Parts: sequence; C-alpha cells; structure tokens
Amino acid sequence: MSKFIPPSFDWKKSLILLFVVPVAIVLLVLRPATAKEAKHYTELEFPPLPELELPDYDRYQLDNGMVVYLVGDRDLPLVRGTALIETGDRLEPESKVGLASMVGQVLRTGGTEFHTPEQLNQLLEQRAASVETEIETTAGRASFDTLSEDLEEVFALFAEILRYPAFDAQQLELAKTQRAGAIARRNDNPDDIASREFQKLIYGNDSPYARTIEYRTLDNIDRADVIEFYRQYFHPDRIILGIVGDFDTDEMRSLVTRYFGDWNPQKRRAKGDRPSLPPVSQAQTEGVYAIDRPQLTQSYIQLGHLGGQFDSPDYPALSVLNGVLNGFGGRLFNEVRSRQGLAYSVYGFWSARYDYPGYFVAGGQTRSDATVPFIEAIRTQIDRVRSEPVTPEELAYAKDSTLNSFIFNFANPSQTLSRLMRYEYYGYPSDFIFEYRRGVEATTIADVQRVAQKYLTPEQLVTLVVGNDRAIEPPLSSLGNGTEVTAIDISIPAPNS
Repeated sequence: MSKFIPPSFDWKKSLILLFVVPVAIVLLVLRPATAKEAKHYTELEFPPLPELELPDYDRYQLDNGMVVYLVGDRDLPLVRGTALIETGDRLEPESKVGLASMVGQVLRTGGTEFHTPEQLNQLLEQRAASVETEIETTAGRASFDTLSEDLEEVFALFAEILRYPAFDAQQLELAKTQRAGAIARRNDNPDDIASREFQKLIYGNDSPYARTIEYRTLDNIDRADVIEFYRQYFHPDRIILGIVGDFDTDEMRSLVTRYFGDWNPQKRRAKGDRPSLPPVSQAQTEGVYAIDRPQLTQSYIQLGHLGGQFDSPDYPALSVLNGVLNGFGGRLFNEVRSRQGLAYSVYGFWSARYDYPGYFVAGGQTRSDATVPFIEAIRTQIDRVRSEPVTPEELAYAKDSTLNSFIFNFANPSQTLSRLMRYEYYGYPSDFIFEYRRGVEATTIADVQRVAQKYLTPEQLVTLVVGNDRAIEPPLSSLGNGTEVTAIDISIPAPNS
C-alpha cells in the first residue's frame, strides 16, 4: 500500500527550510563577533600573571643521609621518580674521558646481581615501565616511570639497579663501541663542530667542561675502572631522590625505607664535604679562529667569552638583557636578520651555569659571502647595547617575554619537583626562582645598561667560523686592523692498532 501524502505538502520548500534556517541562526549568532575588526597585537590586553606557589611536598632525610622529596599528583595513575647523584664526568680522570658516561649507561644496561640485562628489560616491558640512568657533566641521574598499580615492583627494580649493578662486560664493550662510532661521526654536523670547538676556545682543550672522548681514552677504560668510579660516588648520602605521582604518602615513605633505608654509605662524609671542582678561566681571550669545511655553502659562527653563574645578583637583569638581544623581538633578529638580511638564524645570550662559569655567546648561520658583515653586525649590536640605553618599549618587551615564560617553569608537579631538587643539589635556596622573578620585575633601563657594560667585554670576544674559507669574501682577515686568523685542526686521531 502506498503512503498517503497530503496535497498541501511541498518537498522543495521543506528542503529549503531544512538547510536555510539553521544557517541563518548560525550567522545571526556569529554576526556580532565577525563584525568587530581584529585588533593589532599591540592593543591586546592580558590579565596580570598569577602568583605562583609551590605545591605541597614532603622533604625528609633517611638515617643514611639520602634526601627524599615526595609530591602527590592524583591526576593520572602514574608515578615518576628521579635520583640526582653527586658525581659528573668533570670528575673523571683526564686519561679516561668517557668513563663517567659509560658508568651512567651500563648502570642500567649491564643488569644487576639478581637480574640479567635481558631479564630487566623483559620485566620492565611487561609493565610498560622504564628505568633510565646517565651521568652528565655535573650530575648523575637515575629515573623511573611506572603505572601506579606497578609501583612497588618497578621501584624495587629501580633500587636494585642503583644499589647492585653488575656492569656486564659485554654491555660495557657495546658502550665503548657506540662511543667509538660517535667519535668517527663527530665532524659530520657543522653546527656540532662550532659548539664543541667554541667551548674549547673558552674553557681550554683539557678542561672537563670542553674535552672530548678520544679513541685513546676509550682504550684506557676497563670494567675495573667502571666499578671503581661507581664505588667512589654512588652512596646514599650523595643522592637526592624525588618522587611525584599517584601514591599514598605514608605508603611511599614505607617503600623508600624498605628499599633504601638499609643502604649504608661506605664512608659517611662530613656535612658540606663535596668533591673539589676543577678551576675555570678563559683559555683564549681574543682572536678569530676558522675551521675550513670546503663542502659548505654557508658559515656557522659563534663568538663570545666566559660568563657567570645563576647565583650572580645581576642574573635577573642579565636575563632581561637576553630578552633585549635575543628572540624574535630582539635586536639581533630585528636588525641583523630582518633589516640587513644577513642571517638565516641569529642569537645572542648570557648562558649561566649553577656552580661554574657559563659564557656569553652570539652567533648564527649565514651565507659564505655575508660572513664578515654578519660578524660585524653582531659586534655592532653588542657595542650598542653597552653604549645606548634600551628604549622603554624594548625593556617592556624583554621583561614581559621573560616573565610570561615563567609560568612554564611550573606547568606540572614534575617540573616543580625537578627545580626543588636541582636547587638543593647545587646549594641554592628553594625560593630562588621567586627571588629571580622579583628581580626581573624590578629591572630598569639603567640596570640593563649597567650589566651590559659590566659583563659584556668586546675586547675579550673570541670568534669562531666553520665554513668554506675560499667562499668567505671579504676574508676573515678583514675583521679589524691586521686580524690574524688561526686555523683549527679538527682531524680525529686514529685509534691505536
């Protein structure tokens, strides 16, 4: 039987109403918003930055000297932990460069007294968990990530790796082979060459802050060296352990005590007794240095000098100075890249360190025939920021960009915990970041010029160029009167037979 349709029903009109009416409603809703003209970015107004407070956390110390931080975070069923170990590759012997990094690697990959490397990998993979270890320049680090339901099992493995490493001989040889491969490839990337050799010019070839692993230093390292380095620095009173995530605080305290409480240091150190750090002074105090790479069509440039530390009372003002020089709205970008068109990339900033001097570095990449004008343009901007006060607009931009990035230091509890641990590790007050923020807010035009004059020393600038010597025209020797250009040999010493 056919369906009855009233004579007055009009399908075409119904379809028109079906589509036109909703569209008309949407247009009416959007009309007030689309009718407004878009504001220029300089006219946008934002609310003031919120006051930030540290989340609740527990800090306590085990009887064996290990410091523990606990920060609860119930947002996700995850737990993360990090141990900072008071060591670093700056403490390894000069004849065995690479030792510390291999200790950091094989600590995890070399298995334990109770589990082979394969068994460890399998146990962690079954729980979608991870344990990682490494040793960098100024610290060792061990970390774990796990679902909260697997916390005890993974935390037990984490403690086992820290306390009972086996340093499997095959895994050690594998680590040495990987380092040898890295040596063979270290001149493949011109940007890496520039960074590595610039640090040698600043700190010196033999400085622990610039020296490199060589085949001969690898040959000097054996398993006994690895074990001895571990025994020297891996003690509970040299460790700060931080744990953040979905856990009950009392239960977490119990776990920490169960797996670390009976770990006694071989020799309890006196309060404040820290490894003596190597002295730092600028190796080359001036000059132009070149590394010839004939295959390149552009130059990679770095120039700068020795700098300072985060605990300098002028560090907040130096951060604002960074904002004046660096970034998309900074002088170097606006003048050297945008107005003069001399650079693909350009930067300049004061790079401080926690417990040894950092450096001021400026540089970037440019075409070969623009190398000398690029260097001269950067030097001009360094002189200018020392001799001319910054404008109110520049000051406001630099302070705002610095302060607006401040919020990202506390994007999640893990970042906050990391800062607390880092400050304690390097002997900084826990409220250092807040003092820094207040210092940035208080910085004036006069402060920026004062620190520029005090800390930027053009007469000590060291300039390094990685590029095609024949294509650099005018030549680097045209930089100033009678500039002598020193060639740097980056050939890789061959391995012993």
